Amino acid sequence: MEYTHLSEFQIRSGDLSLWTPEVTAPDAWCDDDRPLASVHEQYLGFLDPEDARPGRGRWIGTIFEMDAPLDAAAWARTLELWHDRHEGFRTTVAPTGDGGYHRITTDPGTVRVTATAVPDLTEGELINEFLCDTLELRLSPLIWPHLLVATVAHDTDDFTVLVGADHSVLDAYSQAVLILELRTLYTAVTTGGEIRDSATFGSAADYAVFERAAAEELAPDSPAVGVWREFLGTPGSPMPRFAAGQVAELDGEHAQPSVSRTLLDLAQLEEVEGALDRIRHRLSVAVFAALATASREVFGEDRFRTVMPIATRPDLSWLESMGWFVNVVPVDVTLPPGADMGVALEATRGALKRAHLCNDASWGRSLAMVGAVEGPVYGASFLDIRMLPDYELVADLRGRTLRAVSYSTDEVYFWVVRGPEGLYLSTRYPAGLPAEVMDRFLTEFARALYAVTTIAAPVADATSAGTATAAAIAG
Repeated sequence: MEYTHLSEFQIRSGDLSLWTPEVTAPDAWCDDDRPLASVHEQYLGFLDPEDARPGRGRWIGTIFEMDAPLDAAAWARTLELWHDRHEGFRTTVAPTGDGGYHRITTDPGTVRVTATAVPDLTEGELINEFLCDTLELRLSPLIWPHLLVATVAHDTDDFTVLVGADHSVLDAYSQAVLILELRTLYTAVTTGGEIRDSATFGSAADYAVFERAAAEELAPDSPAVGVWREFLGTPGSPMPRFAAGQVAELDGEHAQPSVSRTLLDLAQLEEVEGALDRIRHRLSVAVFAALATASREVFGEDRFRTVMPIATRPDLSWLESMGWFVNVVPVDVTLPPGADMGVALEATRGALKRAHLCNDASWGRSLAMVGAVEGPVYGASFLDIRMLPDYELVADLRGRTLRAVSYSTDEVYFWVVRGPEGLYLSTRYPAGLPAEVMDRFLTEFARALYAVTTIAAPVADATSAGTATAAAIAG
């Protein structure tokens, strides 16, 4: 599944409608004493309440084509049931009066979804431009609803669905699994089938209670805080940056370039995976070892530091929940002089094992404890999309996960996906970084990955070969 901008998805022409959640009564909102998750509270602290385009650079979403005709009443009911099921869609924030925010929530059955047709706008390219603008204008972390749905009804027996949301109510895993959930709900509504209930649709607000309790247990001498301390170095040091010193300062605001490419086709990837099986390493380890090797080859850096977003659904009760279940862990790999990919794999496996200590430790609280003066600006994640249920069907539905255009002058992120047709990469980076620098880095990255096929000897310590990294998904 590609992780792209909406502008890169070709929407077919048709009749556009926007579907907006509304509460049934003004007094439906109730104060909720459950806390906000650490990452949510931290996110709100950087916002400008007066921002005229609150969704700009922040929204995420999903687009796909439903393999059934659009029945307006059934689709509205589907979205209402979806909101009833997921409390994360029925919760928002209100100011506390001291510059902070607290949670307010509305009950199941209080949300109705209404449709607004957008007339005289049927050409796919114009629909795309309209939706890009609308999501920037209407999606806010501070104003409910935090989720907006659009449909485009075609002259065939199917329709396009776009779900856009503020990041506070959706994460990358949610982006991927919502396609089949909405399809299943819609089928049940249109056919009169059973609406499945499950103990795995746990509340994102209940997760926040769990997460904040774990964050409060952190102390300066906690192992996770120690890993972050080593990662950062001297208190007050800047965060690691990609291509440090090679990003030019540009006048004005510039959209970040976005690159998507196949790193290894299926035949090449299967060669790599076969070699990894022989030497008892995982593909996730190879991805980060190759990033470290490419950094050395292109930038002359023996020490590779990045952060890795990971899914934090600590219990099956949240397996199918919609919400923001993401933490960030530090990956810190030092390559010995002259290290080949065999040595790089061993060093990286050790680094990922250390990062595992931070899985359940709030990254914001950890960084505060080690004296960080800024948040992470360089991240990378790996996902084997084949772990997702019915991923082949998602591809048939033209499913894509979406991210907003970013305007950051220093952030760089890599999303690496093992799909059914090979190893795929998407990245965004500052406009001030020369495209040829990124192109060279990606070339070296792919070359380092394929170099795994030249490693013949098995690793010495077979007992540790099963060490797994946390499931890493961009958030």
